[in-house]
Amino acid sequence: MSAAGDDLDAMVAERLAAVRERIANAGGVGVSVLPVTKLFSIDHCRAAHRAGCSAVGENYAQEVVAKFAGERPLFAVHFIGQLQTNKVRLLAPLIDVYESVDRASLVAELAKRVPGAAVLLQVACADEPGKGGCALAAVPALLETAVSAGLDVRGLMTVGPTVGGPEAARAGFRAVRSLCDRLRLAVCSMGMTDDLEVGVQEGSTQVRVGSALFGERPVSAGSVR
Repeated sequence: MSAAGDDLDAMVAERLAAVRERIANAGGVGVSVLPVTKLFSIDHCRAAHRAGCSAVGENYAQEVVAKFAGERPLFAVHFIGQLQTNKVRLLAPLIDVYESVDRASLVAELAKRVPGAAVLLQVACADEPGKGGCALAAVPALLETAVSAGLDVRGLMTVGPTVGGPEAARAGFRAVRSLCDRLRLAVCSMGMTDDLEVGVQEGSTQVRVGSALFGERPVSAGSVR
C-alpha cells in the first residue's frame, strides 16, 4: 500500500474511533456505524472496511455503478438515498440492503427485480421536502405490503431535520423508535454526524456518518445521480 493509502487508513481509523467514543458517551451499546461514502473514492470505502466497518452507504445510483460494477467489494453496500424505481435494475447486482424504501411502487419494483431483498422502510420524521420517507401512520401498511411481496424487512430508517440543531430531531427519533418496537423490527437507523448522540439516546441501532469519518466532501452531487 502507498504512503497516501497508509495515511488515509490511519485517518479513517482515528476518526472512526472518535465516532465510536461519541456513541459510547451517549450511552450506546452495540450501535453500528455505516460510513456514508457518497462522492468519496473506492479507496475511502476500503479504508472504512479495513478500520472495521462491514458496510458502506451510498446515495446515488450512477455513482454506485461507477464504483462497484467492476468488482464485487468485500464489504456490503447499502443504498441510503432516495431511490427511483427505474434505477432498481441498475442497482440490483450491487446493493445488499436498500434503506430508503418508502412507497408501494418501490416495493413492487424491488420484489420484481430483487426477490427477497433486504430493506429498511424510511420514515419521514421531519416535514422537509426532498428527504423522502413514508408518513409514520402509513408505515404498518407499507410493512404489510413489503412482507407480502417477499421482501426481508429488517427495520426502519429516518433522517433528522436539517434546521433547529440536534435537539430538533429528538421527538421524531423517539416516535420512530417506538414504532420500531411496536412492529418488532430489529434495526432502527437514526442519527448522522450532527445528531448521532440524539439518535443513540433515543434508541438507534445504526448511525450513518460521512463527514465525521472522511471530512468535507470533494465535489458537488450535481451530475452523479
